[in-house]
Amino acid sequence: QALWAFVVGVVRLVVCLVAGREAYEIRLYAVNKFGRVIHEFDPWFNYRATEYLAAHGSERFFKWFDYTVWYPLGRPVGTTIYPGMQFVAVWIWRALPRLGISMSLNDVCVFTPAWFGVAATAFLGLLTYETTRSVDAAVAAAAIMAVIPAHIMRSVAGGYDNECIAVTTMCATFYFWCLSLRSSWTWPVGIITGVSYFCMVATWGGYIFVLNMIGLHATYEIFARRYSAKLHRAYSLFFVIGTAMSVQIPVVGLTPLRSLEQMGPMGVFWLLQVLEFCRVVRSCRPMDDKQYAQFQRQVFMACGAVGAVVAACLFQMGYFGPISSRVRGLFVQHTRTGNPLVDSVAEHQATSPRAYWQYMHYICLLAPVGFGFTLFQPSESKCFLLVYSVVTYYFSAKMNRLVLLLGPCAAALGGVAVARLVKWALGQLGEVFKEFEAELASEAPSSGNVKAKAKAKAAGKGKTQKKGTSKDAGTFQGVLEEVFEPFIDVYNEVPLIRRVASIMVLFAILYGGVDFYFYCHRLGEAMSSPSIMFMGRVGGTEKIIDDYRQAYWWLRDNTPEDSRVMAWWDYGYQINGVGNRTTIADGNTWNHEHIATLGRCLTNPEKKAYNIIRHLADYVLVWAGGSGDDLAKSPHMARIANSVYSDVCPGDPTCRSFAVDQKGVPTQMMSESLLWKLHGHGKKPGVQANPRLFKEAYTSEHGLVRIFQVMNISRESKEWVADPANRKCDAPGSWFCEGQYPPALSKLIEMRKNFRQLEDFNTGKMDKEAEEYQKAYHAKMAGLSGLQGQGR
Repeated sequence: QALWAFVVGVVRLVVCLVAGREAYEIRLYAVNKFGRVIHEFDPWFNYRATEYLAAHGSERFFKWFDYTVWYPLGRPVGTTIYPGMQFVAVWIWRALPRLGISMSLNDVCVFTPAWFGVAATAFLGLLTYETTRSVDAAVAAAAIMAVIPAHIMRSVAGGYDNECIAVTTMCATFYFWCLSLRSSWTWPVGIITGVSYFCMVATWGGYIFVLNMIGLHATYEIFARRYSAKLHRAYSLFFVIGTAMSVQIPVVGLTPLRSLEQMGPMGVFWLLQVLEFCRVVRSCRPMDDKQYAQFQRQVFMACGAVGAVVAACLFQMGYFGPISSRVRGLFVQHTRTGNPLVDSVAEHQATSPRAYWQYMHYICLLAPVGFGFTLFQPSESKCFLLVYSVVTYYFSAKMNRLVLLLGPCAAALGGVAVARLVKWALGQLGEVFKEFEAELASEAPSSGNVKAKAKAKAAGKGKTQKKGTSKDAGTFQGVLEEVFEPFIDVYNEVPLIRRVASIMVLFAILYGGVDFYFYCHRLGEAMSSPSIMFMGRVGGTEKIIDDYRQAYWWLRDNTPEDSRVMAWWDYGYQINGVGNRTTIADGNTWNHEHIATLGRCLTNPEKKAYNIIRHLADYVLVWAGGSGDDLAKSPHMARIANSVYSDVCPGDPTCRSFAVDQKGVPTQMMSESLLWKLHGHGKKPGVQANPRLFKEAYTSEHGLVRIFQVMNISRESKEWVADPANRKCDAPGSWFCEGQYPPALSKLIEMRKNFRQLEDFNTGKMDKEAEEYQKAYHAKMAGLSGLQGQGR
């Protein structure tokens, strides 16, 4: 037994080490193929912010108002960013030289997702152990987490985005929370939980999920009659420390105390205080159960009445902030939020069964099995895993992007299933070896007696099982045993069936594990494409297509430093980060009306668009590379513009009149638009941009990007915007000074009607026009199918 325990220990250690190595290696495909390059769109903003933090320090970072983005308004970056990832990258970059390692800031940012992919794997293994108390389940879960595509999709090297660190901090927070419920060191572990939660808040807006998840678990424990002083201490430490630290982050501010999305966990906090008050009073004043129940009712009625009055007053004062459209979209029946800007992003659409299989593969089959195993004999920590799995599955089904949250949970349940099945199968085969040894021993009974004893043993098990059934009669487990009693009898009395089944289970796990491993590597390699450059076939030869970076470099090297570039908001981060030029909008999408104005410029007729653009931009950049280019996104541009400027598509919030049919024939509105002219200039028969308005300046090697110079720009408007005296400051001498539109566009800005979302109840009742728009939008969008999103 000692030798067997040693072998098992060595195998566990080897699997953990291999899991850590695989978690790192599988995320390096992009680096090995394309080099140390920042990917996608958002990572370029994150990298630029990291550069600024490294160069100017934290004080100037939090007072950074960037006038090269969201022109002419600008953006207060330091107070609108979750800065955790930037600080972590700078700290690592500064610490490496002390360890004798030389690495550029760019390289640190490239490798950060891979490093934290390993850390997330480790914390998921610890979380699984804490919730199941099974080392084997923890090891298996870590091995799955290391390579599962649901996690890789946001943690490949070069994908320098908030989620790559957020998943690690999420798993760490959940681990320390579960540990605080079991450990005798509730105080220090509870404090660590709060600090870990703060790290999550500083990194990603998804911290609201973590907060509500822990609040929901605490609520479940209360209603499951498992309240204890330890639960009170653990939750109070987590909530007070986490909230107190979180409000120090500028982008968060007092949101935890005002947002409806976070009122639930706050309510749980106060509920626990009331319960603890009742417990303390009972310990000081002895009372029987009936008296204590009556005392609790009185306390809860009094506290509930006070709470209701306070909440009603705060509602009337407009204290509470509205639920965001993204969160609201998780609780409505349709997959549309009513906001065409949010609906334009493919990540915000509902998750299809195909997507689940793509990102989790065989774990789709194993996770329900693990859930079934965990469902029996629930404990405080096991219940957390159950609640976590139910909640994450619901939300992941509502929004494709949230499959990321389901990845760790699925890996944990998959680990539980693998561990239990392997342990059972090896146990069945172990009985065979024991019988074989008994037959070979000199004192062993005859073969017939061995079989008789084995049969008697099985019969004994069957009797015991039947006794258990009568004992558990009326319970859920007892009902199941009664239903499956004939199968249980066969299982106990026919060892051959168990042994054949165990061999099949081991073979299935081995075969499925190998297939899953290679599938994850294939998909990991496919997901590692940087998007800013990719592999393509040209003339029968595979080569790197680098049109996008080359276009941005052209802007950097061939245009004046104060050049303003108009492009759809998707590309703003890359134009600003790679091309180092001023952009009109980017992926922050904080100003719906400004993006609508951008959409109006691109979808309006050429001359009408020019009259606006000449006051805002020196160049216009369009993607013209087929699938996923600006023409494919154009319906969204029109819908967003129409949500603010009702004259873009009169009477039709879905803008069906702005489209191209399956044969490539545009509608009249499309054929007259600036976007159609710039996209097809010189390529489509009869399509030309007016050279007196827009002059072709650059077309990339493979035609994926086209840049046009805006002729005869308004120097007066450009100089007016650049003058600091024309900025609106929140206080004299303040750093927070927002830019303004030039006076030449005042009539256009007056035409705008600020977009009112269904959740904006704090600003008053939605007017009739806005209400009709929402109804028409939902009705007509429900009739459209197969719409292509932004692909972000």
